[in-house]
Amino acid sequence: MNSLNLPAYKYRIEQNGGKLAIFDPIRKKFIILTPEEWVRQHFINYLTQHLGYPASRIRVESGTSYNKRAKRTDILIYNDELEPLVLVECKAAHVAVNQSTFNQISVYNKTLKAKVLICSNGMVHYACRYDAGNESVSFLDQIPHYSDLKT
Repeated sequence: MNSLNLPAYKYRIEQNGGKLAIFDPIRKKFIILTPEEWVRQHFINYLTQHLGYPASRIRVESGTSYNKRAKRTDILIYNDELEPLVLVECKAAHVAVNQSTFNQISVYNKTLKAKVLICSNGMVHYACRYDAGNESVSFLDQIPHYSDLKT
């Protein structure tokens, strides 16, 4: 797999039915290793090991719905009150993060109302703060540390 613009970490990979699988510490099982999963696992490591996000508040590939259609979020992080706090959309490293990516995460957030939205392909990362009252977003200079969101 490609090296990413995220901190390296000691991941676990095994063969699973003739395919490579990577261990997901959130779901506590091996997941088939796709280019998107490679980015997702590195991003989870970045959030938990470098930015202080508690693993117990993270859901991976959890279901939501919009206009009666089932959707699946990549990474959803809850606050202490178990309300959506951060929503992350991951793409494979070769997939550009573009307006379509932001449209996708915005649709998911119409029902979730997370305060921070992050889009990443492992090479570039964009974070923005969502203001539900004004239904507006403002881009952030960096991905916030978990402690900065608790205030």
